[in-house]
Amino acid sequence: MESKRARLDRFISSQKGINRKHVRLLLAKGLVEIDGVVARDIGQIIDEFSHICLDGEVLQSNTPSYVMLHKPVGVVSATVDDKHKTVIDLLTDKSKHSLHIVGRLDLNTSGLLLLTNDGRWSKKLMSPDHKVGKLYRVTLQNPLDESYVKAFAEGMYFEFEDIITKPAHLELVDSHTALVTLVEGRYHQIKRMFGRFRNPVIGLHRISVGNIILDPHLTPGMSRTLTPQEILL
Repeated sequence: MESKRARLDRFISSQKGINRKHVRLLLAKGLVEIDGVVARDIGQIIDEFSHICLDGEVLQSNTPSYVMLHKPVGVVSATVDDKHKTVIDLLTDKSKHSLHIVGRLDLNTSGLLLLTNDGRWSKKLMSPDHKVGKLYRVTLQNPLDESYVKAFAEGMYFEFEDIITKPAHLELVDSHTALVTLVEGRYHQIKRMFGRFRNPVIGLHRISVGNIILDPHLTPGMSRTLTPQEILL
C-alpha cells in the first residue's frame, strides 16, 4: 500500500475548498503549521501522518500504527473473508480497520504477521531490494540431509515465473526440521522449494522479519504494538 503523499497547497485547497492563491496568503500570514512548525513553502510535501493545523483548526491528525500478531493456523491473512476468520478479526486495536497486512501468511502457516497503516514502512520492509530476511521454522514429512542446504543456497528455477530464486539460507535442526531464511516472498516459495525434493511441508511457522522477532509471550491469536526499536529498519 502506497503512502499518501501530496503538496501542502493541494491538500489545504482540497480540505477547505479554496484556491491555491488563497493558500499562499495563509502561509504568508503564518497561519499554517505542520508538526508544530510554521509552514512557509506551498510546495512542501506532506503525508498522512503530518499533523496539519490552519489558524488553530486541526485539518489532519493521524497516528501511525505498527502491530505484531501471532497468527494461528486456520486464520486467513485478509481483511474480509466469507469462509474463514481473518487476522483483522483477531485484533483489539481500535484502528484495526485502517491497517493493512505486511507480507501475508498462508491459511495453514502460523507465526509472525505484521500490520500497519504506514505504506512507506511496509513497502520498505517487503521490497526485495532491501533484502530483509524472513525466518521460518519448517517441519517436513521426510528426512532432510545436507543436499538441501546446497540447493537452497544456489537458488531454484521456477518455470511459471521464469525466475531463479534468490539464495536462501537453510539450517538443519533435526532429521525433519529446518530453519529457512528468505529475502523474497514468491508464491508458496518454501513449499515449492522443498517440493523439488518431493518432501511435503507439514508445518510452517514464521519466526521473524528482519529485526522483528515474534514475541514468545504472545500465544496464537494475540497481538501487541511494536516497540520503537522494532519499527526501525
